[in-house]
Amino acid sequence: MGDPWLSIVGMPHDSAAQLPPASRAAIDAAEVIFGGPRHLDLVNAGGRGAPWPVPFSVGPVLAAKGRRVVVLASGDPFWFGAGGSLSAHLDPGEWCVLPAPSTFSWVAGALGWRLEDVTCHGLHAAPLAQLRAVLAPEARFICLLRDGAAPAELAQWLTQEGAGQARIHVCERMGGAEQRVRETTAQAYDLTDVADPVAVAVALPAGVGLPRSCGLPDDLFDHDGQITKRPVRALTLSALAPRPGEVLWDVGAGSGSISVEWCLAGGLAVAFEQHEARADNIIRNASQFGLSHRLTVHHGDARALIADRPAPDAVFVGGGGSDALFGALFDISPRGTRLVANGVTLETEARLARLHGERGGSLLRIELAEAAPLGRLRGWQAARPVVQWSVVL
Repeated sequence: MGDPWLSIVGMPHDSAAQLPPASRAAIDAAEVIFGGPRHLDLVNAGGRGAPWPVPFSVGPVLAAKGRRVVVLASGDPFWFGAGGSLSAHLDPGEWCVLPAPSTFSWVAGALGWRLEDVTCHGLHAAPLAQLRAVLAPEARFICLLRDGAAPAELAQWLTQEGAGQARIHVCERMGGAEQRVRETTAQAYDLTDVADPVAVAVALPAGVGLPRSCGLPDDLFDHDGQITKRPVRALTLSALAPRPGEVLWDVGAGSGSISVEWCLAGGLAVAFEQHEARADNIIRNASQFGLSHRLTVHHGDARALIADRPAPDAVFVGGGGSDALFGALFDISPRGTRLVANGVTLETEARLARLHGERGGSLLRIELAEAAPLGRLRGWQAARPVVQWSVVL
């Protein structure tokens, strides 16, 4: 590897005097220094300083290739910092990193929390709903927030999610002379003088969070009745076998409940829905579960839309499907794709039975019944049977 032209320097909060010699040497040798105004002032960048553009872009840094360039970032540049944004456009050997302690480290040290037992989140520009998947009984997390008003918004959101008893530690200007940590609860939050930069550490109470098993309650989703019901959804997700980072195509997605649970398991989903109102429901459900960054919704005919999408690891066909749709899926899906199709009509049952005969896999008939009033007594009320075909293409 050659001599790096870019040095990514982690900055302490309020004093360049805390910089180690290697970081100071990189700054002294730089022809151009990119950073926020506060960091540029701390290192006396002067005429060499170049503030980050608004909106944020790494373009000016990349355009300076060939010169000695330093980027100033808070703490550890590769933990919710600019490092990852820059390295995605560079080859190994083009940069070196000189990190400082992260805000997460300062917060954990101040509270006596083990970082390996804590989840860490950067919510400068992300919705608070992204935390919904990490809510769990007595769990702890630390999040970086955009400004001094954001902790109050987080406290209100936690209270709405049933975590009003959560202990909130508001951590301001960590690692500097003006460091301050104050504790309250979500429901009693009344701090109005919070200084930026700010992080919040949260210790959750018992009895909060979503279940980790497949098959969330139906009433958690916006839907018009077109939803894969909870027991069938659990069996369907079991057959789809989600893994973190994998991509699902959800064809005829209805409410998007399959896509939502797939994403909660760590995957990415592309939902196709031809009914506009249902596509809107999927978008709302993605937002409510904090998954808008993981679940993409396309309104229209799936056959016309699937060709330009990221290749799937799994495909779910929720509305029975047509011979033409299955033909297109067979042609375009990579080898090893897991396909699961559910149907309730006799015509769909016949189609799935034929496909099972041609391509193998598993054919399952799901019959469920619920207790319901029967006169003065109770009896079993049967739901429509669901036929499920699953196969590895």
